Amino acid sequence: MLQLFFHHTRTGDWNEHENETKIGIVIYSGGTFPVFIAGSSFKDLGNVAGKEKIEALREQGFIKGVSSGQFLPGQEMTAAQGIQLISNAMGLSLAAIDFTEGPYAEDTFDHVKDGQWYTDAFLATYYNGVEIPVTIEPGQELTKEEFTFYLMQAMEKKGQLPMINILLRKITDEAEINPLYQGSIQRSLALDINTLNGEGGLDPKQPITRAEAAVMTYNAVSFLQSLDSGTPAQ
Repeated sequence: MLQLFFHHTRTGDWNEHENETKIGIVIYSGGTFPVFIAGSSFKDLGNVAGKEKIEALREQGFIKGVSSGQFLPGQEMTAAQGIQLISNAMGLSLAAIDFTEGPYAEDTFDHVKDGQWYTDAFLATYYNGVEIPVTIEPGQELTKEEFTFYLMQAMEKKGQLPMINILLRKITDEAEINPLYQGSIQRSLALDINTLNGEGGLDPKQPITRAEAAVMTYNAVSFLQSLDSGTPAQ
């Protein structure tokens, strides 16, 4: 028995129905069309920078495509997708945290609902100390500075990394960066988790694409693995 799903690309919500095949109906503003969800390699990466890293994350089960062989690397990443990616890759969970009851997403966040595919990821990430604002909306696009802030916090807490002295990088559009995110961004550059564009800028307010987020996440996972093995991350 395979399953029929309906997926809304803006909110990331899936509705499930039983059928003879496992199919996804991706809902865009212009209509719907069926797609097949599978674990095969992505066919739409082409010359995308870091495509080997994206495939490596897929092979490790940290990311999935929106259809069989389709990753949509240039699509802007939503908060739900980004938090799920970070939670998966960093292995965040609620298992080691004691709660009298719950926790419940609707008691924690203003817009994150209980019982959704992303609910556990938001709760696990938040209660593991990542500073996700309670006003976050699952369907909103994550900016580059926001994703960097969340990923670096999760990586540093997962690896129990000490505070380090770093040589601050010059960022040509630093004036656009939210001061709250500056430390995480500088550490992400020092540890080769993040990169600047050809003009030496970050484009902090620009939405991060699925490919960019995946590459950064791979770099973070590799960095933590290098600590365990004692070898430099590639």
